[in-house]
Amino acid sequence: MPIIVTGAGGFVGRQIVTRLIAQGRDVVGVDTVAGGIPQGARVVAGDLGDAGVRADALSQGCDAVIHLATVPGGAAEADPAASRRINVDAMYDLLLEAAAAGSVPRFAYASSIAVFGDPFPPQVDDATPLVPKMIYGGHKAMMEHAVAMFTARGLIEGISLRLPGILARPKGPSGMKSAFMSNLFHALKAGEVFTCPVSPEGTIWAESVAQVADNFIHALAVDTALLPPARAMTLPALRVTMGDLAAEIARQCGVSADLVSYEPDAALEAAFAAQPPITTAAADRAGFAHDGNLANLVSSALKTLA
Repeated sequence: MPIIVTGAGGFVGRQIVTRLIAQGRDVVGVDTVAGGIPQGARVVAGDLGDAGVRADALSQGCDAVIHLATVPGGAAEADPAASRRINVDAMYDLLLEAAAAGSVPRFAYASSIAVFGDPFPPQVDDATPLVPKMIYGGHKAMMEHAVAMFTARGLIEGISLRLPGILARPKGPSGMKSAFMSNLFHALKAGEVFTCPVSPEGTIWAESVAQVADNFIHALAVDTALLPPARAMTLPALRVTMGDLAAEIARQCGVSADLVSYEPDAALEAAFAAQPPITTAAADRAGFAHDGNLANLVSSALKTLA
């Protein structure tokens, strides 16, 4: 039976689908439009909130689901009803329907570090409580619990992966308030000036899109005995300053870091660039990984830049 990938035309989804096709896996790619889904997948185009679209995707059963589709942070905050419809209601229905279509299928869910809320505590680890402030983070936290419940009931083998900043997103509107991290890559690769909306000392947790894709592929095969009872984990990430990130991108692009100036927005920095030291013991034990070092992260992100 196939592996269902929702959000298959997005920048993470394309990387995952390409890897699965290369492995010879049977893949169904679901997205609002067909255009971005890699060749080799069966394409289901439409709104995930539409029961007919989900039924089409699951019509041949499923061995696993990688659920990436979402109304992202800024868009969720602007339209909470849309966030609830897709990020909560459609996903809950998808959990029920995937459980019925497969034999305890693996269900890998793309959660977010937004579940921690802001401001962050001085240190984040596996015991850090979830106190989301934004609609997006709240809905992600709610569905982590849904994944855990469906797993405890023996309906799925669920795993929720909290994603850090993913580098680098394609150029253009994304609905993500953290898009400045990726926009920095695009500007420096083009040799353009960039005004960064957080300070050079601002700290982020980051992982390249290629590494995120590798972690989702790993989630399909990981030994569930290695997972925590709640089945939710923060992915390993590099903690870097924006100044160091800009300098390394500039170095690898052969341009001057002086192209970057800084005009910090206090609220934006508090929410997205004040991330404290992090430990991810549960994910480390289960074999998930980050990019290793900043140079590797930047090199990987530049290779996949669209």
